Amino acid sequence: MKKFTIVLFILILFPLFYQSAIGQPPPPPPQDIPIDGGLLVLLVAGIVYGGRKFYKNKLEE
Repeated sequence: MKKFTIVLFILILFPLFYQSAIGQPPPPPPQDIPIDGGLLVLLVAGIVYGGRKFYKNKLEE
């Protein structure tokens, strides 16, 4: 009787879990990262800072 209960339990629950795993929609496609004004300002600030450090280093030599 115990074996019959286990088999019946598996036969009833397995299709439910299997269907829920297949029935999920695919994930959305990845979106591009926009390069807006804030990122551009950071890039320009980094270039200016690097140039200033380079220039000060050249003056010290």
